[in-house]
Amino acid sequence: MKKTRELIEAHLKLVDVVVEVCDARIPVSSRNPIISELTAGKYRILILNKMDLANEAATKAWLAYFRAPVTPITGTVLLIDSPPDLALALNAMSGQGVKTLLEKLEKIAAEKAASGTRNAMLPLRFMVVGIPNSGKSSLINRLVGKRAAQVGDRPGVTRGKQWLSLENGMQLLDTPGILWPKFEDPKVGLNLAFCGSIKDEIMDVSELALELLRVLINDHAEVLEKRYGIAAGAGASGDHHGGEKETPDGTPDEALAVMEEIARKRGYILPGKRIDYERTARALLDEFRAGKLGRITLELPGN
Repeated sequence: MKKTRELIEAHLKLVDVVVEVCDARIPVSSRNPIISELTAGKYRILILNKMDLANEAATKAWLAYFRAPVTPITGTVLLIDSPPDLALALNAMSGQGVKTLLEKLEKIAAEKAASGTRNAMLPLRFMVVGIPNSGKSSLINRLVGKRAAQVGDRPGVTRGKQWLSLENGMQLLDTPGILWPKFEDPKVGLNLAFCGSIKDEIMDVSELALELLRVLINDHAEVLEKRYGIAAGAGASGDHHGGEKETPDGTPDEALAVMEEIARKRGYILPGKRIDYERTARALLDEFRAGKLGRITLELPGN
């Protein structure tokens, strides 16, 4: 991460625009405050990528929020810097919304060409930045029109900087994803892990899936009933097969009971009729990340 920061700092003076890619499901957690600090003073475009996985109404609310003047907001979700100059939502995998981004960049390029400055005749150069697994490489491939950057569904695929040329003559700089060494708010770390921006290899996937289930039970219980046929959360009977489980301190743990019910319904059972918690956890996380549970946004303005 230190090398990535130094790379951004070293090349920032060479670009006209900074395009920051975040995850539309977690528009605050997926924005590294270091990026905002490093790119201050540059024209910044914020991309809410993976809009197909996020709640449509929530994405509209976030776009309005980022486009509005800065105002204090009470709650756990806070704006981590001044608003970007432009905020757009798109789906880099399908290309939805990419044309709008190109049109905005072309407008900026035209304004630069008409400025009469020393660099007016140089092609527009922009930098694409973002945390791991935000979809930077997919967006770059759409912009360049070919498979120019490595693409993967795991964080850390892009290893070094790449200058790439667009058909319209613009040049872009791809950079490795940049996370921060620690999270002051544990919810930020969880949100990033839920969405796959932190490698599963360093996580306890069973515990991570339980945390995701707790969020879904509290805020999106309807998706559990629709996907798995399990009623959970407020108003549910809680009559899960095997009874409601308890945490070590003796309090009910509905998330554990729901996980075990999912395992039974899917047949994730080990010899001796034991629950295969790891398989169940990985299936839940994979289905959430792929949007199979529905379009879910984990953060809302002001909440």
